[in-house]
Amino acid sequence: MDYGSKKCGLAASDPLRIIATGLDTVPTWQLFDWLEKYLATEPVGDLVIGESLHKDGTPNKINAQIVGFERKFAKLYPDINLHRQDEYLTSKRAMQAMIESGVPRMKRREKERVDKIAATIILQDFMESIR
Repeated sequence: MDYGSKKCGLAASDPLRIIATGLDTVPTWQLFDWLEKYLATEPVGDLVIGESLHKDGTPNKINAQIVGFERKFAKLYPDINLHRQDEYLTSKRAMQAMIESGVPRMKRREKERVDKIAATIILQDFMESIR
């Protein structure tokens, strides 16, 4: 998950945790409704949230909101493990991936698309870090 104050990008992996795929971008205020529907139909054992840090490694202002999300999520879904993954430069990497794959300039301006790809990168980085 690429957690944002306005929107959250979401991604999922295959059951073998080999490849991450973008799912959706949802308004943050609708996140728990979206998760409730998704978790009712899909088996999920872990949730990876991008950890937003400043260049010096200190948490940035969104961190307090992420902690609040994590607390509520843990109460609602105690059987799902929460993880943090550094999300530094994921938006830039998402933009570069779109350029390399030939996404037209106008579509690259869609923040929802960038958030979903950033979530995919966060999840893929996490899976590679645990191999």
